[in-house]
Amino acid sequence: MVDWTTVSSLATGAGTLVLAVATFASVRSANRAARVAERSLMTGLRPLLVPSRLDDNPLKVFFQGGDHVMVAGGRAVAQELDGAVLLAMSLRNAGNGLAVLHGWRFYPEDIRGDHRPGPDDFKNLTRDLYVAPSDVGFWQGAFRDPGQPDYEVARQAIKDGGPLTVDLLYGDNEGGQRMISRYVLRRAGDDTYLNSSTRHWNVDRPDPRSLDRPGPQ
Repeated sequence: MVDWTTVSSLATGAGTLVLAVATFASVRSANRAARVAERSLMTGLRPLLVPSRLDDNPLKVFFQGGDHVMVAGGRAVAQELDGAVLLAMSLRNAGNGLAVLHGWRFYPEDIRGDHRPGPDDFKNLTRDLYVAPSDVGFWQGAFRDPGQPDYEVARQAIKDGGPLTVDLLYGDNEGGQRMISRYVLRRAGDDTYLNSSTRHWNVDRPDPRSLDRPGPQ
């Protein structure tokens, strides 16, 4: 005789198992869709600062005390003026989000390599600088204290006329997706340099060059 109680129990168990599998698949699919949506949202906020084009309009950059420099498209300026070493670069935001500049580092030579400086190694900006998406903006920095070692190093590097390197730390308007971009400046005139970017590093996201970077989940 058929044991209907056992059959009923097995059918109930099988139904519960099928429901559990379907629920698991649904939750996993929803989580994947949420991650895709989050990545799309973050991509829409992500900035990327590159040198501006050579035919972009020149920018007038003012410094503390009223000094100013004119920076042409695709170029940078490094000069000593009124006892201060003034630096500026013309930049273009090739990303989709507003770029908010946080800090900078200066090197008196052409720096290469894959070693990424840490965010705490950067000199803070004394004014807020922003570059809108698909638009041109600038970075500026200065050395003003002759008693500081960096002042004399920068002044001598400009006098020697060799290449210079500047690292910029920046992120999106939410304070995240921080990046570090490296630019090498090569002398093209008395105080004018041609600007080229050599490296872009992620700070808050995986390195896209890493072979261990996980794929989409």
